Amino acid sequence: MSQYQNRAIVLKQRPNGEIQEGDLAIEERPVRMPEEGEVVAQVLWLSLDPYMRPRMNDAKGYMDPIAIDDPIVGESVARIVESRSNKLKVGDLVTCYSGWQEYVTFPADASMVYKIDQKEGVPLQTYLGVAGMPGRTGYCGLTYLGKPKSGETVVVSAASGPVGTVVGQTAKLAGCRVVGVAGGSEKCGYVVDELGFDACVDYKAGNLEADLKAACPDGIDIYYENVGGDVTRAVAPLLNPGARVPICGFVSAYNAKSTDKVETPFDILKRLDPVPEHRFFLITEWQDKHQEITDILTNRIASGQLKYRETVAEGLENAVEAFKGMLKGKNFGKQLVHIAD
Repeated sequence: MSQYQNRAIVLKQRPNGEIQEGDLAIEERPVRMPEEGEVVAQVLWLSLDPYMRPRMNDAKGYMDPIAIDDPIVGESVARIVESRSNKLKVGDLVTCYSGWQEYVTFPADASMVYKIDQKEGVPLQTYLGVAGMPGRTGYCGLTYLGKPKSGETVVVSAASGPVGTVVGQTAKLAGCRVVGVAGGSEKCGYVVDELGFDACVDYKAGNLEADLKAACPDGIDIYYENVGGDVTRAVAPLLNPGARVPICGFVSAYNAKSTDKVETPFDILKRLDPVPEHRFFLITEWQDKHQEITDILTNRIASGQLKYRETVAEGLENAVEAFKGMLKGKNFGKQLVHIAD
């Protein structure tokens, strides 16, 4: 019998469009005690990310759908509380894909489990944000696919989020003109005044195409895609010859109903002549650089060079509402759930 009281948020039925009452449920779930080579971890911080929504659908994408009655997928910072492995000891801190629950049992040598060597001046939860998967996604997509050169114009959508935050600040360090796209005057002000972007266009202001054109007088050399839809349609005519478009995701389509016709960034970009260099990517393409990129980002946080914002929901029971709000852009910066100290 497990000594741990565990709660998990599980998928009860597949949402059609926005998540509704009854789609997800919080349930008590037993914690399996570890076998040889395994550990039990207590989740301290849970990351909420847009990719989780498409995985609730019954459609094969780049990752398998979540099974009915399984916990919602998600990465967390966790502390080892039981160990039958010499790889991880009780008290060690890790990032792992625990899912939306308070405890998890897994093999200590499982892939995507990384021990945290916490750096002074770097808060633990940033290993899920600007120093974690979103930060590495922003850094790698821009650096290895965007290939920024000094003097180029870089546009990034969802500019105040953890991916966009890293994209923009990394591009500034490369000597680029950086233009963000964000929702609302508060986020746009923050992106320019705090993060140091050259301009930020408010897509909610009603003048997206004209405002973007005014902010990019020399056209766009790199568009880092997070949103899709109207933003991509406004960007497309401004792309310069030789432009690069790393496609991280397109959150505007994630709540689409099964009957909706969704125009993806691929549809929009392929209509251009010439068609710009573009492709969808996953951070796992650079898994061998995990520690190297994490070190770059944590050094920048510790020195104050990399700035960021966070929105924190308290307790697992508030994860669903926080997630629904995030998909509508209600969060400011990285959306986290604080579960335990």
